[in-house]
Parts: sequence; structure tokens; C-alpha cells
Amino acid sequence: MKRMLWVVLMMSCGATFISSLFPLYGEHFRLSSLEITILFAVYAAILLPTLLVVGARGSIWGLKRVLRFSIWISIASTLLFIGSFNVWMLYAARILEGIAYGAFTGTASAFLLKQTSHDKVSTAIKLSGVTVNIGFGLGPAIAGIVVQYLHFQPLRLPYWFLLVMLLSSLVFLEILPKHEDSKAQKSAKTKISLGVPDNISSHFWSFIGLPIFTVFTLLGIVFSLIPSFTKNVIHTANLSISGLLILLLLGGGALMQFFPWPHNPVTRMRIGILFLAIGSWVIVFSGQTANLFLLWAGIFIQAIGAGWTFQVSLRFASQLPKPEERPRVISAFYLCAYSGFIVPPVGVGVLTQFFSLNISLIFLNLFAALIVIYVLIYSVRFNRYYSKSTSQ
Repeated sequence: MKRMLWVVLMMSCGATFISSLFPLYGEHFRLSSLEITILFAVYAAILLPTLLVVGARGSIWGLKRVLRFSIWISIASTLLFIGSFNVWMLYAARILEGIAYGAFTGTASAFLLKQTSHDKVSTAIKLSGVTVNIGFGLGPAIAGIVVQYLHFQPLRLPYWFLLVMLLSSLVFLEILPKHEDSKAQKSAKTKISLGVPDNISSHFWSFIGLPIFTVFTLLGIVFSLIPSFTKNVIHTANLSISGLLILLLLGGGALMQFFPWPHNPVTRMRIGILFLAIGSWVIVFSGQTANLFLLWAGIFIQAIGAGWTFQVSLRFASQLPKPEERPRVISAFYLCAYSGFIVPPVGVGVLTQFFSLNISLIFLNLFAALIVIYVLIYSVRFNRYYSKSTSQ
């Protein structure tokens, strides 16, 4: 399990590695806020169909083979970033990274479960979610620190670090046994679908899919705009700060998943998604007042909310379906998550053409607040269903 978690950690670092470098790309290639946001969102736009296809066919092609190809594609993306001298190369590199992580995400979950004994499945799922969150935060932090303090080829040197990290993940993957399903070929005609069973469909979309969509919507804003936000609104040119803010958001959220209270998962979800919204508003207020302390405080509050919401929604995604349905439901879970990376961040990029960045974030937070209110209302119905299903 530890070796596979290392692979997950390294690939997750690569998925968000570029976040701290957006201001540099904006200056070097003279990109507008909209162009920077699209550079971020094109990754998710490619990731989603890849995740959908590979989630349905990964077992047929061979889980380990898919993981191996995904790492090699991520390596190719990294090399393209290193050699980029034109904007189209940045977009091409982001597209490759979207393909790589889209193929990796659902497949890695299924492969990890095959590496794990039945009595440790819940632990493996929990550690997988924690590892993904830490990796998402660690990538921008490493890139930001390298750029800020090494002062050598800032648009290329960070990716050499990433290249070494990805190569290490490839080595660890090759050490692991295959554990392929001998019945996989019988499923060769499996339809490509989201794979959410009808008996849990309404609960999945309202209390799993929608919360994780909200988490990634707000995280997507942090990833794509916080570097510019800290520079233009908070007025600090230290690129390591934006990377450390992202690390606090995701690493802190991952660590908070080990905090035992509240124990009831529905209550934990309610508090988590409420904290997520509160943290977002504190971040907006920090922009209004140009207060760096409030920015750190908002990120910390949002970290708790994101960590708990991610943890509980992933728990429900693995707990509600039958074991044979679990991999496809988890793939649908990540599909909802990465959907949050597309429309809202692009919407903010469009809004910044007419309003300030801070006003644009207010519009996004109002949108998220409506979702949070709906989830809190729906939680009453879900709590009755969950209490009944767990008491049987």
C-alpha cells in the first residue's frame, strides 16, 4: 500500500505543480487573467472525458499498464513544459497532463484496492484521499519555493524537480505486482457510463457529487487565481507565499481528516461544507482589505471545510455502492470533482474582463453559497436514509 500511495503522491504533485507559476507565465507570455484561467481549465476539460473512458475500460486494458502509460504521459508533459518557448506549447503540456491524470485517477483507486486486503479497504480509501490532497498542495509549494529562492531559469528548473519525482513514481509502480482481474476480458463490451446505481443515484448527486463539485470549484479558484491574487490584491511578489497557501489549504485539509470530531459523517459534512463557504468569504474580504493575515485565516478555515467535505463524500462514494460497483462510483465521484475545475474558474476569468478580481470572486461565492444551502437542506433527507441503511 505504501508504495502505491507514493505513486499517488507524486502524480498528484504533478497535477497542480503549475499553480505557483501562473504569474510568471502571465508576465513572460503576456497572458490575460482569462487566458491564465483557460490554461488552468483546459487541463480539467481534457481530464474529464479521459477519466470517463478509462474508468470504464481500465480493467480491460490492464490497470498497471494504464498507470504506467499515465506516468509516461505526465513525464512527456513535464518535458514539454521544460522546452516551452510559445503559448501553444503550454496548452499542449496542460492537455497531456489532463490526459495523464485523467487516466491515472480512477485507475489508481481501483489498483490500490486490489493491493489491499479486504479488512483494510476503508483505511486505503481514506489514506488515498489524504495523499491526493497533500500532493495537490505539495506540488505548488515545491514549485513556488524553487522559483523564489534558487533564482535560476524559473520557468524550467522547477520541472526538473518534478521530472525526478515522476521517475521515482515509475520505479515504485514497476515494483508492485499486477493483480489483474482474470474476468476483465469478459467485460470488453462494457458501456462507457458514469456507473452510479439507480438505488443511490439521488443521494449520490445531491450529497456526494454536488459537495465535491463545490470543493473543487473553490479549490480551482485558489489554484488558478491565488498566485495573481496575492500579487495584485495583497501586493506581495513572493511566489513561495502562494505555493504555501495552497499547501496550507490542501495539506491542512488532509491532516484535519484525522481529527476525530465530529464522528458522525453527516454532521461532519454539514460543518465541513459550511466552513468551506465561510473560508471563501474570508478570502474575499481579505482582498477587500488587502490583509494578508485574513487571507491566511480564510485559507485555514477553507482547508478544514475542504478536508472534511472531501473525506466524507469519498467515504459515502465507497460505502453506499456494492463492492463490485465501487470503482465506477469512485470514478463518477472524481468526475464530479474535476467538473468543478472548469466552468466556475473560466466564468471568473470572463468576469475579470468586466469587473475586478475581487468582485468576480464575490459572484463565484454567491453561486457556491446557493449550492451549500441546498446540500444542508438535503442533508436532512440523506441523514434519514443513512441512519436506516447503517442500522440494518
